Amino acid sequence: MIDHTLLRPDARPDEIVRLCQQAREYGFGAVVINPCYVALAHKQLERSGVKVGAVVGFPFGATLTSVKVFEAQEAIKLGASEIDMVIAIGALKAGERDRVFADVEGVAEAVHARGGLLKVILETGLLTDEEKVLACQIAEQARADFVKTSTGFLGGGAKVEDVRLMRRAVRIGVKASGGIRSAADARRMIEAGADRLGTSSGVEIVTELREQAAER
Repeated sequence: MIDHTLLRPDARPDEIVRLCQQAREYGFGAVVINPCYVALAHKQLERSGVKVGAVVGFPFGATLTSVKVFEAQEAIKLGASEIDMVIAIGALKAGERDRVFADVEGVAEAVHARGGLLKVILETGLLTDEEKVLACQIAEQARADFVKTSTGFLGGGAKVEDVRLMRRAVRIGVKASGGIRSAADARRMIEAGADRLGTSSGVEIVTELREQAAER
């Protein structure tokens, strides 16, 4: 359930290699990285069963749809099989439903045409509850595979009440991301309805869970 994540702008190649080694060792579902490191991660994770995910329009969601589509296509060419795109936040808050729909649909079509999976980042910390529900509805109608809480860079991280709200709003997957640092955090998100967890603390979370299991 864990997407092992390293999205810092100063992340070095050796840190990406280590991220991939950890993903193999701990059995994480995917690594999520910036597009410039997709080829490196793909090489590191060949035949491992760990997927490579790339972020698109990150972290603001304010690039053109055509740019998001191109970025997603290029990432998939280099070996990504999952794309985490940031929704057009300003357009959503302005009530421009058609524009937001077209943005998500464009990327979804590009990703699905290449056999990939699309997660749409809502940046819940910047939205009202009504906007969160609307964003979920648009993402599902535009054929996204997941809705995701946050980038972790803006407006706060994942909150239990947001995950619960998103889970009620959609039938597709829900990914909680941003500020999930402990086994207790992970449990709360899963209980609220998260199918995936995006975290840079996956190793610590799994280690904590193993220690707790050993004590029983």
